[in-house]
Amino acid sequence: MIKLRACRSCKNVTEQLKCEKCGGDTVLEWKGYLFVLDPNRSLIGKRAGIATPGEYAIKVR
Repeated sequence: MIKLRACRSCKNVTEQLKCEKCGGDTVLEWKGYLFVLDPNRSLIGKRAGIATPGEYAIKVR
């Protein structure tokens, strides 16, 4: 089973030990899942400060 990880700085969800978007460290402890297709039209994406489409965690420890 693949364990998803979340970046501590940009909250990007990935399988890697380092984030592909910002190069930050990733952790296994995160909650919530947010998928943003169009950040310019997404109200939740704007409120979360997301500028690029992708998969994001809501809360990262």
